[in-house]
Amino acid sequence: MDILITGAAGMVGRKLTDRLCRTGTIGGKTISSMTLFDVVEPAAVSAPWPVEARAGDLCDPAEIDRMVAAKPDVIFHLAAIVSGEAELDFDKGYRTNLNATLMMFEAIRAQSYCPRVVFTSSIGVFGAPYPEIISDEFLSAPLSSYGVQKSCGELLLMDYSRKGFFDGISIRLPTVMIRPGKPNKASTSFFSNILREPLVGKEAVLPVPRDLRHWYSSPRATAGFLTHAAEVDLDAVGPRRALTMPGITATVAELIEALGRVAGQDRVALIREEPDAFITRLVSSFPTRFDPARAIELGFVADQSIDEIIRIHIEDELGGQLG
Repeated sequence: MDILITGAAGMVGRKLTDRLCRTGTIGGKTISSMTLFDVVEPAAVSAPWPVEARAGDLCDPAEIDRMVAAKPDVIFHLAAIVSGEAELDFDKGYRTNLNATLMMFEAIRAQSYCPRVVFTSSIGVFGAPYPEIISDEFLSAPLSSYGVQKSCGELLLMDYSRKGFFDGISIRLPTVMIRPGKPNKASTSFFSNILREPLVGKEAVLPVPRDLRHWYSSPRATAGFLTHAAEVDLDAVGPRRALTMPGITATVAELIEALGRVAGQDRVALIREEPDAFITRLVSSFPTRFDPARAIELGFVADQSIDEIIRIHIEDELGGQLG
């Protein structure tokens, strides 16, 4: 089984690659080769099969054609620019998040074969006013450029799947937390920052009110969503190929309380509040509570608590020890 991962140098791409290298299979089939692609060359990985890591421009049709010409059996299309950057740079957002996705789908269609395509979407596809809890039947009506771009990708995937050009599934990811590494341009990156930095003894800035609520999953659970999406029975999914992933809802105050329980109040004291109206406005437009019944019924598994998410970060990124 041949695998292609776009956006492989990003955090989610790295976590997915590591998981696949550990398991060695998808849907009971052994992985035989892997191509990792991003705007910067993905890090080398140790695997018992050939791995090609390449850097290039996903908005270049020749690059896309080259990747798809090998006819990978599973394509994880993760490449995108993040929400805050897409909102601030309209042209770049549409070029990367929508145009490149359409070019990818067209390249697959031109090869006349039917791979599994897993597309990472977002809870940003929803727009206010929200019900108290968003079910699988709630209208996708985004209020951000990023959300519109992801929603368009979902619709394209559904139509291309309906026509038999490929067998696709879109998974709407919660905000992934705690992200290792440095902060990125995502409007939601501060959720990770206010936990990650104190865990290693560094100060962190909180730009939003403590009563702001959001929807989260850990990197470990997110990698699990992706691999399960590559294996799940799409006949059971049905024609509606976009699924909201399960997660945990919590306020910022509840994140900070969990940090105190797991790491101590001295870590909490490292959080400094600096209100930012732009970030608050953008993040406040995201939904906060879901009933992802379809995804749960299909076997997607979420984290159990914010405490667990913090402990996962300590275990996976800090060697089991606080910094």
